[in-house]
Amino acid sequence: MSIKKTSLYATATAATLAVTLTACGGSGSGGNASGGTANKDATVNVGSLYEPQNLDNTAGGGQGVTEALNGNVYEGLFKLTDDGKVEKLLATDYKVSGDGLTYTFTLRDGVKFHSGKTLTSEDVKYSLEKVIADDSQSARKNNLQVIKDIATPDARTVKVTLSKKSISFVYNLSYVWIINSQAKNLKTTEDGTGPYQLGKWTRGSALSLDRFPGYWGKAATNKKAVFHYYKDATALNNALLTGAVDVVTSEQSPDALDQFKSNQNYKVNDGDSTTKLLLAFNDKAKPFTDVKVRQAVSSAIDDKKLLESVWGGYGKLIGSMVPPTDPWYEDLTKVNAYDPARAKKLLAEAGYAKGFSFTLDTPNYDPHPTAATFIKSELAKVGVNVKINTITPDEWYTKVYKNHDFSATLQEHVNDRDLVWYGNPDFYWGYDNKQVTQWVEQAEQASSTAEQTELLKKVNRKTAEDAASDWLYLYPQIVVASSKLSGYPLNGLNSQFYVYDIQKKG
Repeated sequence: MSIKKTSLYATATAATLAVTLTACGGSGSGGNASGGTANKDATVNVGSLYEPQNLDNTAGGGQGVTEALNGNVYEGLFKLTDDGKVEKLLATDYKVSGDGLTYTFTLRDGVKFHSGKTLTSEDVKYSLEKVIADDSQSARKNNLQVIKDIATPDARTVKVTLSKKSISFVYNLSYVWIINSQAKNLKTTEDGTGPYQLGKWTRGSALSLDRFPGYWGKAATNKKAVFHYYKDATALNNALLTGAVDVVTSEQSPDALDQFKSNQNYKVNDGDSTTKLLLAFNDKAKPFTDVKVRQAVSSAIDDKKLLESVWGGYGKLIGSMVPPTDPWYEDLTKVNAYDPARAKKLLAEAGYAKGFSFTLDTPNYDPHPTAATFIKSELAKVGVNVKINTITPDEWYTKVYKNHDFSATLQEHVNDRDLVWYGNPDFYWGYDNKQVTQWVEQAEQASSTAEQTELLKKVNRKTAEDAASDWLYLYPQIVVASSKLSGYPLNGLNSQFYVYDIQKKG
């Protein structure tokens, strides 16, 4: 899982995808700047609402550290492109044993860390062990705990043995940053192999990246990229209008879009999002232990009206944890759809004809307070009283995610292919269905992506029917940029934002 504004604590699974050879260049980029010549010495100014908590993605760095550093400063053995494909990066080749348990990777030759140290297999071993360490908060920790042993026969060879088959292993490796094993103070400094090195980070203001002259691959198309951080969408939009920033990674104010659409100096791009807004029940806490109560609450909330009130004509209803870009997507919006009469009937059948009360723990940043107020109003119509408890991201992590001390909560889940968390009864929402857990395990050990897909379609439908959570809507991914820019990511998959291909005219 990955959640906005807070740390990347857990994540998804995925099919083994086609793997090709690449340097830092990618696909799925947007913008088609016309006129003038790209300035190789340009500074690209990026506007964002998501400042890193720190610079270590295994220590609760949050969405912001992924956005700024992933692919730009740090690289993995493999890369996840903006359109969801997996490509070789620091690994030039790999072989899998017949039983699917041993992966042997060959590393790219001549790769230097920003400190000047040469990349070796020991660095890869260190990086993998850092992700699965007891104190790790990595988005890949749980998935990569299938790692049983890591051997380094020579400087360019890494041999990883798994405890059981994992069809998603290579995909999951695309999220693991390869870090210099000798690096220190990674919360405030870095030592990666990417096309940029860290310039200066002024907390609360900006983080700058400088083109790394010793990069092994294609040099970044611009000399510097600066991520500027703003407290709210209005300030972010004003920065774009005044030229303080050239591009906004994720527009959060749809009401402001008309001023950009009607201005030839800007381009508004509507990409594919993987971010879901959830009303997550604690399925181990009464009354949400009862499937009829969860179904009733889901049916009492008009998701379409909520989406329209927050995002206007943007975003999508999905009816499950699976966005349309996932291979096992199915339109399940009719399952537990809006139907207040059905909600009242289900509550009566569950023994709550007069309703009940519960506390909704709500993160204190948009759109959660707005969504919470809407949900409170909707549920009141069927006799359910909601007390809104507004908390900070840090409080959410401790109270909800870590201690499971909640009845229901609102949260955004950023990653693609994260349906599999419903197969883990120890996950924070506590959904525990033995058949679903078995399907998830079978899917991960599948021999083909077709087999995996069919099993996860079953998981998708069953969790939707059980109203394991209420998936309110899928966020839009709106990137607004100056018309002088081209080559920027459209989708920002899993919150990453590659800046190395961006070209700026003039």
